[in-house]
Amino acid sequence: MNTKRTVLALGLLAPMLLALLTACAPTVPLTPAADATNPKCAEIIVRLPASVVEQSLRQTNAQATGAWGNPASVLLRCGVPQPAPSATCSTVNGIDWVVDISGSPRYVYTTYGRSPATQVVVDTKLTQGQEAIILDALSNAVGSIDQTKQCTGHDPGFVPEPTPSP
Repeated sequence: MNTKRTVLALGLLAPMLLALLTACAPTVPLTPAADATNPKCAEIIVRLPASVVEQSLRQTNAQATGAWGNPASVLLRCGVPQPAPSATCSTVNGIDWVVDISGSPRYVYTTYGRSPATQVVVDTKLTQGQEAIILDALSNAVGSIDQTKQCTGHDPGFVPEPTPSP
């Protein structure tokens, strides 16, 4: 009978212990996008994966945002302005992304043809070339907003291929 109580107690304590351990990571401070209150952003946020490239989802302090890793290596904001209509895109799992690598090692990916747009900022130093895997992991959430426009050109070179682990 004691064994059953011990197993039951451990089963009840495990979720609380997990919650306490994840609570140790501080809230990630982010600024909400201009259209963060759009109901379509809520559809994305409820579909965010619990982890991307083995980085756990963290709590943020802004509406329609997400962050993964400690330190945060992947940041997401829904409700950002749409990219220019003649943008060249990379497509990952059916989602068109406009890529800005000017702030390297931080790459900024913005959805194209979806309103409101979603922005994903990836610190490539911390994610070790796994950008395509990250965008793929976010495709279910981001894909909840229908695509209404197509890119005029595609450049698969903008999304680095995953680098093999040593």
